[in-house]
Amino acid sequence: MTTTDSTPSPNFIRNIVAEDVRVNKNEGRVHTRFPPEPNGYLHIGHAKSICLNFGLAAEFKGLCNLRFDDTNPTKEEVEYVEAILSDLRWLGFDWGDRLFYTSDYFEQLCEYAVRLIKDGKAYVCSLSAEETREYRGTLTKPGKDSPYRTRSVEENLDLFQGMRSGEFEDGSHVLRAKIDMASPNLNMRDPTIYRIRKVAHHRTDDKWCIYPMYDFSHCLSDSIERITHSICTLEFEDNRPLYDWVLDELNLDCHPQQIEFARLNLSYTVLSKRKLLGLVEEGLVNGWEDPRMPTISGIRRRGYTPESIRNFCDRIGVAKRDSVVDMALLEHCVREDLNKRTPRVMGVLRPLRVVIDNYPEDQVEELEAINSPEDPGMGTRKVPFSRVLYVERDDFREDPPKKFFRLGPGREVRLRYAYYVTCVSVVKDEQTGEVIELHCTYDPETRGGWSEDGRKVRGTLHWVSASHSLEAEVRLYDRLFEKANPGGEKGRADFKTSLNPNSLETLTSCRIEPSLAGAAPGSRYQFERLGYFCVDSVDVSDERLVFNRTVTLRDSWAKIEKQQK
Repeated sequence: MTTTDSTPSPNFIRNIVAEDVRVNKNEGRVHTRFPPEPNGYLHIGHAKSICLNFGLAAEFKGLCNLRFDDTNPTKEEVEYVEAILSDLRWLGFDWGDRLFYTSDYFEQLCEYAVRLIKDGKAYVCSLSAEETREYRGTLTKPGKDSPYRTRSVEENLDLFQGMRSGEFEDGSHVLRAKIDMASPNLNMRDPTIYRIRKVAHHRTDDKWCIYPMYDFSHCLSDSIERITHSICTLEFEDNRPLYDWVLDELNLDCHPQQIEFARLNLSYTVLSKRKLLGLVEEGLVNGWEDPRMPTISGIRRRGYTPESIRNFCDRIGVAKRDSVVDMALLEHCVREDLNKRTPRVMGVLRPLRVVIDNYPEDQVEELEAINSPEDPGMGTRKVPFSRVLYVERDDFREDPPKKFFRLGPGREVRLRYAYYVTCVSVVKDEQTGEVIELHCTYDPETRGGWSEDGRKVRGTLHWVSASHSLEAEVRLYDRLFEKANPGGEKGRADFKTSLNPNSLETLTSCRIEPSLAGAAPGSRYQFERLGYFCVDSVDVSDERLVFNRTVTLRDSWAKIEKQQK
């Protein structure tokens, strides 16, 4: 079950499934699965697969399982399992009582392996890893048979039992399927289906010291769970003959159909768990949940919404060929969603003190501000206005350039929801010459930010009252990589050389309006004129608010779409 926002867009996989339902294939059932490996955190690329698998099940009133492919205990951790469960729930998907692990089937998988041995379709091979590579051949050169390929069924059964009992060391033996060493498909050249790994498993502990390979366990797990459509990415297309071979040789009554689609490739990022793990282990980011990471936990912490991610996955569609999606589209989907749901507030990131000389010193006004022009139901709030304010330092120029319509000496601007003010003098630091304070006058007849005499001003500034505002830390996140393709055209370059040194800027003396006192971790806001921000969900403190910039207001994708139209 899933909380979808709309009917999913049609694609070639849905067309296949719809036709299968129409002709009553699989008795009209649709049963999919999402099978993550618990060896890292999920990223935005996984979200595409999640939305596809759960979306198909929901659309055709079927089921979708969540199954952890936990067959490699050397890389798997409970931390990853818990993170994946959390990410899926956050995205809005529910697997009901269908949470499975490949380790649930270890005994049954082992029995299947024994059946292949008894049928003369599998054998224990004792070649070293280097010898195995040599015997395998190349894309242009056929492989050659292992000298152990002719072992008798009895010997293979005895050796495999020894492997299971822990009699042999890692790497001394493997169990291989007996197919065709001359096959043009390297995956069919007697692939390994079991190997020795004397490593404790996060669920089965030390019960097993042999573990099945993915290509063997995956198809069988699908069959055991009576999956109808096994949907995977294009890199598994060459593995499909092996998927079918295993199921055919064992003559199982449930034979799912494997269908491949193009994985998500996103500009200005990398979507490889191995590369992301490298960034974490080398300390180049602050863990898997770093808001610059494309992990689901990272973008959640940054302030992205599950609705925006689901919308993004629907908009990019499902294709048969690899392509690169512009990061600007993802950011557009986030802005589009946040624009509808986030209240507006005022915050000043780089404060410049402003004194309104003709405003009474002890007076404080409560001015009415709109919470959201997109949703009148959000109502209004009161913001305090006093003699001393903060405005954005970038909103003042002592010598304003052409088309600069904000504050400057002698210039009049509108303060949002407040008054017209005019800069009359500037105070500078005697040693550095830096502007540290502005003195202005206000027009009391312009309350609310409008002039009854009809005069107009070009600039409108956001502000906060100095004595009422709260101090906050704001983290300005940018894209993690400077280049659209961090790995180079052929993906062979060191992607870490493309890291953006300015992907994070931390501002520690920001001022925000008092309505944000006690803002809950994860709550999202639009800081007027600055962008969308959320309260950090990790660095939580009663003394200090920490905000992460989710995305700026500028929308390059909207501009691209306008130009295309």
